Amino acid sequence: MKQSRMGIILLVIAFIGFISLGLPDGLLGVAWPSMHEGLGAPLNALGVITVGITAGYVLSTVLSGKLVAWLGIGKLLALSCALTATALFSYTIVPVWWMAMLTGVLAGLGGGAIDASLNNYISHHYRSLLFLLHAMFGIGTTAGPLIMNTALNTTSWRSGYWVVAGFQFLLALTFLVTAKRWDDGTNG
Repeated sequence: MKQSRMGIILLVIAFIGFISLGLPDGLLGVAWPSMHEGLGAPLNALGVITVGITAGYVLSTVLSGKLVAWLGIGKLLALSCALTATALFSYTIVPVWWMAMLTGVLAGLGGGAIDASLNNYISHHYRSLLFLLHAMFGIGTTAGPLIMNTALNTTSWRSGYWVVAGFQFLLALTFLVTAKRWDDGTNG
């Protein structure tokens, strides 16, 4: 099946989107030994933050069909990436751990919507490439800890979050610029 040029561009953006979906998953576990003291949290508070991330992820995944119908895939992807980027940046400025847990809910809300929307898009337009989409997630989950480890060895855990948040903001802008293309049905 011959693909249009725009269809290929959107496919590449979707793959980059799934790399970015995996990036935050490896940050918190690597950063937490340094983060928890600054937040006044015990080491085991990471579990509560993880529950918040999971709750947000599940909620936005369940609501993703309604959100796509309301906003369209492109705008939902832009909004979700912006939400995830905001949450990642917020980890670096919250003063106490319970705020980090609420920030985790926001990160989960963004991530779940990205996951469900891109899976839906690729399964509809490029079913035979769905396995590659999930491979991109693996690239992101591998790169995230490397980014955080580099940050910890050069500056602080905050800079690791800033790098990934910046990437997420750029991706949000990319989704916003291409928003109409995701929904026009002629790209695949």
